[in-house]
Amino acid sequence: MKLLVLNGPNLNMLGIREPDQYGSDTYSNLVNRINEYCSQNNYEVLVLQSNHEGDLIDKIQDSYFEKIDGIVFNPGGYTHTSIALLDAIKAVSIPTVEVHISKIEEREDYRQISYIREACIATISGKGIEGYIEAIDLLAAQVKASGD
Repeated sequence: MKLLVLNGPNLNMLGIREPDQYGSDTYSNLVNRINEYCSQNNYEVLVLQSNHEGDLIDKIQDSYFEKIDGIVFNPGGYTHTSIALLDAIKAVSIPTVEVHISKIEEREDYRQISYIREACIATISGKGIEGYIEAIDLLAAQVKASGD
């Protein structure tokens, strides 16, 4: 299985930014956890982060041509603002799981809106960096089911 784990703006600031919301794990901890888990399960994974919406869209589009089996996507603040990211996910038709480290459903009203959710097979929220592992497991099950 070939996966893309894509992170949006400010996720590179994990461990520094609002630890009461996002915990004390750093972005480096997140990347290491994902890489270790994928290595143990023989999944190929690419983990990327960008603060730029266009870069995220480009990577989603590239995923189609790179034959990515699934995308784990934490769009950060773009969750609540970007129809362009929704359109990119729809365009590639790659199973995508939306992930949020914090419990967005318990935060500010504007964080209740997710533009990308309608193109995702699931949303995982409030489980810290372990939410990424749950998302990987969901995608593995999806890929296995579609291969049967």
